[in-house]
Amino acid sequence: MPETPSPSGSGAVSPSSTLPNPNPGVKPKLQKKQITLKQIPYPFWFGGSASSMAACVTHPLDLVKVRLQLRSGDAPKSMSGTFMHIVRTSGPRGLYDGLTASLLRQMTYSTVRFGVYEDLKRRFTPEGQKPGLPLLIGLSSFSGLLGGLAGNAADVVNVRMQQDAALPAAQRRHYRHGLDGLIKMARTEGLSSWFRGVWPNSTRAALMNASQLASYDTFKVMLMTYTPLGDTTTTHFASSLLAGFVATTICSPVDVIKSRVMSAHTKKGLLSLISEIYSKEGVTWMFKGWVPAFLRLGPQTICTFLFLEAHRKAFRKVKDIDQ
Repeated sequence: MPETPSPSGSGAVSPSSTLPNPNPGVKPKLQKKQITLKQIPYPFWFGGSASSMAACVTHPLDLVKVRLQLRSGDAPKSMSGTFMHIVRTSGPRGLYDGLTASLLRQMTYSTVRFGVYEDLKRRFTPEGQKPGLPLLIGLSSFSGLLGGLAGNAADVVNVRMQQDAALPAAQRRHYRHGLDGLIKMARTEGLSSWFRGVWPNSTRAALMNASQLASYDTFKVMLMTYTPLGDTTTTHFASSLLAGFVATTICSPVDVIKSRVMSAHTKKGLLSLISEIYSKEGVTWMFKGWVPAFLRLGPQTICTFLFLEAHRKAFRKVKDIDQ
């Protein structure tokens, strides 16, 4: 019997789904394949490792997104204009400003959110059954919240390093790398600076996880169940692309607020900040930078899950686990 792995393990597909249509003149109904799920305890750090690899690929897009969200004055308004402005002023290397902080963030935030999510999913899903969408949303939101708390300090440094070159010379912070940024923040602003914007960031992390991880697992199971696709790279690509679209749309408003709070030089309440943004920019502020956000998050989501599935495939091969 041929087998197809589940989103977190492996499973068998009933061969009845491959039977020919007995009435060629009648449009066949969408046939549902029976998938038997198998739980596999993957290492906790797989998500952080995969996300770090993805960050190395997509960091320039993340940098452009932050610059657009925080633009002021006569700064370029388009993604291509911002991209070219960075290259002209800082050279190609400028596209990787803040990469060390981004990697530090992935090694904290993503390791926790992926690791906790996969562990809880195994614990709350009976062997051989598919987890329901409400359960996936609940587990992914909780793990995303924990990840946001764990990675907040690195996220603050990441946003600041990406924005630093666009600031006036007198306002630049000149962090050499992620750890240097953490140390300077603690010395000059106190340890409380590590938790600056922690609640909008954690809220965004919970929304991101719920919309990204839960939707990826859901889309993947749907493609494996209702299409001829198995647990293939095509399935992973399509599922992650759809998950990236969902995540970008849901997280865009919180993402804008998070960037504004973390880059601010003055302490301002969350409600007063939202009120100020709304009075200046109207309701469109909620989706400011959506296109570059999707062009960044889409490839980042695709790369993350492709790397993650490669980790899983290698693990199953090393452990000689049947697929």
